Amino acid sequence: MSNASVLGATHKIPAKTAHADSKRAAASGFVGTLIEYYDFSLYGYMAVVIAPLFFPSGDPTVSLLAALAVFGTAYFVRPLGGIVFGHIGDKYGRKTALLGTLICMGVGSTLMGLLPTFDQAGYFATALLVLVRLLQGFSAGGEVGGSATFISESSPPHLRATFGSFTPMGSTGGFALAAAVAGAVTALTTAEQMASWGWRIPFLLALPLTLLCIWARTRVKETYEGTPEKKEHSPVRELFRFQGKALLQSTAISAATNGTAYIGLTYMSIHLVKQLGYPASSVYWVATLAIGLSALLMPLGGYIGDRIGLRRLMLAGLVGYIIVTYPAMALMERGLAMATLAYIVLMLNTVATQVSAYTILPVLFEPRYRYTGVASGWNFGVIIAGGTAPYIAVKLVQLTENRQSPAYFVIAAAIVGLIGILSIRRDQCKAIAY
Repeated sequence: MSNASVLGATHKIPAKTAHADSKRAAASGFVGTLIEYYDFSLYGYMAVVIAPLFFPSGDPTVSLLAALAVFGTAYFVRPLGGIVFGHIGDKYGRKTALLGTLICMGVGSTLMGLLPTFDQAGYFATALLVLVRLLQGFSAGGEVGGSATFISESSPPHLRATFGSFTPMGSTGGFALAAAVAGAVTALTTAEQMASWGWRIPFLLALPLTLLCIWARTRVKETYEGTPEKKEHSPVRELFRFQGKALLQSTAISAATNGTAYIGLTYMSIHLVKQLGYPASSVYWVATLAIGLSALLMPLGGYIGDRIGLRRLMLAGLVGYIIVTYPAMALMERGLAMATLAYIVLMLNTVATQVSAYTILPVLFEPRYRYTGVASGWNFGVIIAGGTAPYIAVKLVQLTENRQSPAYFVIAAAIVGLIGILSIRRDQCKAIAY
């Protein structure tokens, strides 16, 4: 039996309610992932403000690199979160695991807004910052893989990419929402107020948003019920034993998707402020526009993917990154208006890559360890090229003195993705239309 045929074998949905169930699952996945990634990405947007508060130094670049290094540490714990929540999701049900990720992220983000600064608690404050980021990373490690799995199992085959696009719409929309909130708070406060207390407000908003999301997720149907027989197996062991190739392929696809996307999602606002000297408050709104537009276009990407094939869509996005990234970054130096246009063009590629990746990964794995497989492959890729992207980008500019040098990182990540997607054979997964 092919992976495509077993994808829906875990549950039976009556024809009259299948479409409604798919919509509810997609909406729940969107809202949950939106809030998760709002919480998770805020640190990246606030890094310029947070850096001197927790890593004081005479050199602003050193402080920023330290803050971005902590941003990256959250990604290294993501595989552990993926394994833990994947284990729960594959043995006891997807909903239980997804509710757990939300609670962890909500607690972590609320604590972030309550942390003492270096002036108040010294290195203890720095240690607490690292611990909270690790909690956020642990939570994020189980969210995206679970959301993609849940929506995929709730969707009819001919609309799998359309509904699957709600996960990247939520994750990308979370970055846009974070940029918008950061921009609003920056515009409404002075620099002194922002450094004193303004930076805390976006993090503290996590609590009511998390409660809203928990309510939404309790209203959807489970797609994979735990049974005594299922509870006896080890999803992690079986994953590495039976589907090592699929795990490698998903890791490569994830590395490409995240390595290319995170340059736009997290680094580009830093680039426009620190490297090109544009006003921070304006850059936040530019990021909101570019990232928000790409999020809104995700369903269109899903619609196209269901018609031309996910493999073709993924290839188009990766080749697009290879062709446009360097010239787009060069154009950003010709004024903020041109930078905005170049930023938008760059982010259009992520519509193709994210919709494809989030829809392809679940159909590569068998149901009994699908949550674990998707979460593990995705998180391994995030470690390789996602969380490290802003740090490597800043370091490349520092070492080469070439402000377009982060484009080389994007091109390398895209090539890895090309290798991964081209290695998927027709007979390996018929659900991936060519």
